[in-house]
Amino acid sequence: QVQLVESGGGRVQTGDSLRLSCAASGRTFSDYAMGWFRQAPGKEQEFVAAISTSGASTFYADSVKGRFTISRDNAKKTVYLQMNSLKPEDTAVYYCAARFLGVRVARGEYDYWGQGTQVTVSS
Repeated sequence: QVQLVESGGGRVQTGDSLRLSCAASGRTFSDYAMGWFRQAPGKEQEFVAAISTSGASTFYADSVKGRFTISRDNAKKTVYLQMNSLKPEDTAVYYCAARFLGVRVARGEYDYWGQGTQVTVSS
């Protein structure tokens, strides 16, 4: 089992930045690829970013590429999502997720999920 707890969400204005954190406990964190997903009101959950076990490979949704950066600190068992130049359309509940070994972008490929953290961007 892997337990995930997100933090860092909040209410900001267009153009502001936020950094989300996801702290993991349980199994060996460095064995797990990590992903960030989000769900806006009335919409399906969508992929945001993912990172490989070592951090060497990262993947982003087109909608956030160039604005968001995913990173991880295996010693701290934490994955981060740095979000810059936020837009109102980034408003959503953000979830981190973990899967054993190989990084993927499909939500169905992830085994463990956090409870989510709300990000609200006002214009």
